Amino acid sequence: MTKNLVGARTAIFAVLGTVLALSLSAPAHAAPTGSTAAPDSEITVEVVAANGSGCSPGTARVVAHPDNTGFRIRYYDFVATAGRGVEVTDSRKNCQLGVLVNVPAGWTIAVAAADYRGRARIPTGATGRQRTSYYWQGSSETSRTDATFTGPYNGFWGTSDVAPVLVYTPCGQQRVLNVNTELRVDPGTAGSNVSMSMTTTEGDVDTLFNLKWERC
Repeated sequence: MTKNLVGARTAIFAVLGTVLALSLSAPAHAAPTGSTAAPDSEITVEVVAANGSGCSPGTARVVAHPDNTGFRIRYYDFVATAGRGVEVTDSRKNCQLGVLVNVPAGWTIAVAAADYRGRARIPTGATGRQRTSYYWQGSSETSRTDATFTGPYNGFWGTSDVAPVLVYTPCGQQRVLNVNTELRVDPGTAGSNVSMSMTTTEGDVDTLFNLKWERC
């Protein structure tokens, strides 16, 4: 898997452990041969499950791209903070989302790439970490990103990954994409507070999933 950082001074990537599936079903399998463009009919996406300290009810939503090439997740209260006057529990925030992508009949999809963005204020001596994994319901194939940022850093951050193997949903079946994200900050030896978020004030993308379509 390829990973790139935007604006970070230091980034360390490591493979995470296998994520426990939220539900079990028939496994996703390879798509039929023959690459095609996205279907003309409109797709819809919706959050069907949201759990965690980083996505309290109503603070995460998904929006499909008009051209059906992907969808974005917007977080509105996903911030980890640490330092003086901050509760210890606020230094780690997580969000587990179940996103249902309604696929038109005769088509199947896979996630080709994912991009993550946010803001961070990490003084010298402090660190911040972003971990994200995602998998289709019923699939054992999990894509993961693990990035550590060290101070001094103040501004937008970004990571991205490209799936080395495309995992398609079974034809004729709807599947939930499970997305698990964690933010963790550690003030270390810093004399001031540290924060890291999955929200931005630039553009309209916090997490972007790019889809690959195939006809069944």
